This record gives sequence, C-alpha cells and structure tokens, in this order.
Amino acid sequence: MLHPPFERLGLTSGQLGMLFSAGLAGMAVGGLLLAPLSDKTGRRPLILFSVALMSICMIASGYATTMWHLVVLRLGVGAGIGAALASISTLAAEYAPPKHHDFAVAMLQGGYPIAATITGFIVAPLINSWSWESLLLGAGLFSASAILPLFFFLPESTAFLEQRQPRDALGRINRIEKRLGLPVSTTLPEKPASQQNNTGVSGLFSDGMLPSTLLLWLTTICGFMTLYFIISWIPKLAIEAGLDISHSIYAGALYNIGAFVGCATIGIVALRLTLHRTIMLYLFCAAIALSLFGVMSMSLAGVLIMAFLIGVFLQGGFNGSYPLAAGLYPVKVRSTGMGWAMGVGRIGAVIGPYLGGQLLQHHVRLSIIFQIYAVPLLICIACVFGLSVYKRMNKGVPS
Repeated sequence: MLHPPFERLGLTSGQLGMLFSAGLAGMAVGGLLLAPLSDKTGRRPLILFSVALMSICMIASGYATTMWHLVVLRLGVGAGIGAALASISTLAAEYAPPKHHDFAVAMLQGGYPIAATITGFIVAPLINSWSWESLLLGAGLFSASAILPLFFFLPESTAFLEQRQPRDALGRINRIEKRLGLPVSTTLPEKPASQQNNTGVSGLFSDGMLPSTLLLWLTTICGFMTLYFIISWIPKLAIEAGLDISHSIYAGALYNIGAFVGCATIGIVALRLTLHRTIMLYLFCAAIALSLFGVMSMSLAGVLIMAFLIGVFLQGGFNGSYPLAAGLYPVKVRSTGMGWAMGVGRIGAVIGPYLGGQLLQHHVRLSIIFQIYAVPLLICIACVFGLSVYKRMNKGVPS
C-alpha cells in the first residue's frame, strides 16, 4: 500500500518544519566544517565525499522509521550539499580563464534553482501514486549515479596542486594538462614559504582580510534573509496578492525559472560591468521589484511576470556572492572562505522565513512586509560597494 507524504510517520506541520530546518542546518554544517577540508585534502576528494554523503543519506531516508531518523539524515543531506556547493564553486573558479572566472562560477550555481524546478515538475504528478519512501530512494540513487563519472573524469585543481604540492604533484598536474591539451609543465613553482601560516579559518582574518570577510558575511546573511523568505513564502504571498491556489503554484515555478535566468545572465553582464557593479544592479532591481509587488494591484499576468523578475534579480544578484567570495580569497583558504561565507549566511536563511511567518501571522500589510525585506538588499548593496572599494585599495588578492 502506498502512503501519502509522511503519513506513515504521522508528522505534524511543526515537525515537518523541523525536518526542513534540519536540511538548512546541515548546509551550514557542510559550509562551516566540511568545505574547509577542501583546502587541505583537495577539491576532488571533498566533492566525491560530499556527493556520496548526500546520496547515502537520501537513500537511507527512504527507510527511516521515525521523525528523528529523518532529521539526522536530512542534516547529512544538507551537509553534503553545503560542502559540495562551496567546493565545486572553488574548483570552477580555479579552472576558469580569468576573464570568464565570474561567469563560470555564477553559471554553475544556476543549476541549483533549475534542478529544483525540474524536480518539482517530476514529483508533482507522482506524489499521489508513489510513496514518499520511493521518491526519496529514487532521488538518492539518481545522486549516486554521479559518483562514478565524477571519480573517473573530475580533475583536481591544478592551482591547489601547485600551492600545496602533495606527493606526485607534478605528475598529477602533467596528466591533467595532457587531458586538457595544455602545454606540459616541467617544474613546480616555488612553494610559498608561508604555506602553513594563515590557513584555515584564521586565514580569513589575516593579511588585512578582516574587513572584507566581515562585509562578505553581512552580505550573505542579508541576502539569505530575503532570498529564503521569498523561496519559503512565495506561494502564500501570491495568494495574498490576489491569486488562487493553483495559480500561486505557477508563481513559484516562474520564480525558479527566473532564478535560473538570473544565475545564467549575471556572469555575462559582469563581463561588461564588473562583478561588483552587476551584483549591485541586480539587487537594486530586486528591491524595486519587491516594493512594486507589495504595493501595486496587478493582474494574474502581472503577478506572474513580477515573480519571474524577482527570481531573475534576487537569485541572480545573490548568487553573485559565490564568484565574489571565490575572487576575494587566495587559493590556500578559498574553499574555507566560501564555505564559511555561505555557512554563516544561513543565519539569514533561518531568520528570513521565521520573521516572514510572524509578520503574516500578525496580519501585517503585504506592502509593509515587502518594504521590510527590501532593506536587507540595500544593506547587501552597501556591503558589495565596500568590497569593491577594498579591492581597488588592495589591487586584488595574492594567489
């Protein structure tokens, strides 16, 4: 007999909320604790471990018998995702040509919202005929199918190998260069004398990095705050704006499609405007779109178009934080810097939806709610401007 979602476990709405929060907490753990290991072990091992962790925990979720089993497993899935997002962004940053560095990292992050959209369209018609156990098992097996291709085809970062110089570093670099059709190196660069110094989390605050690290963290906290408020509540917000329930689902889908467009285009626009200016432009447009969404009376088409535009500028602008972080830190702490920025930013991911729920529960007008959530985006813009000033003053980051 097939069961409706989580019926067999008898979960209440509050318990489901705890379950969803466990995934977000796991992503913070992955960013704060697992991603920094990439700066010691290499990008490739950490990515393989992260994909294996999320796959195993997802498959095991299909066999969970209690809510607490699911909570622990969701923590594992989230930890794998959080570590993988930071590590693959770092790897992309270190392989992309300097001119296309920001585009490569931003485009990579665009896979996240488009995958969420595709998964929703796949699961929606199956959820009433398949058990939730089967769907989780299928998702886990699909993730696991990536492990072998990654094992055989994913290269290590040559920048990491040159910086850390583990055993057989030159031979590994040569094999990668031959695969990519690049000139083969004959010697390794001189290993930095300070290689063992200012690494790990302490490296995020040394060599004058304290102001930029704090600005980056404030950017991610405020960005996550508004981003997760919209992601969590957009169907409800669409209903509050006058749509019926069925149309509110389309608003959520269009937001995710817009999110992919935003992630795909921010790197292209940044090639002309610079990354800092592009992020500020996108987030400013997102703040305007949020304000208009809250105060203007719109038709169905207007609400759907506005949901799409919010996705483009909010998700696109925030995802610019990944290449921003990648370009901020040197190789020796790059994955640590990205992991901690996104991990600390999860503070905003917790505050945003919770505060939004409280405001809606107390019947605060929609126009006021959207004005409130436009403020964190303005703070993000100020922080990104501060980072651009810091970059000009310091003329880049040493490798």
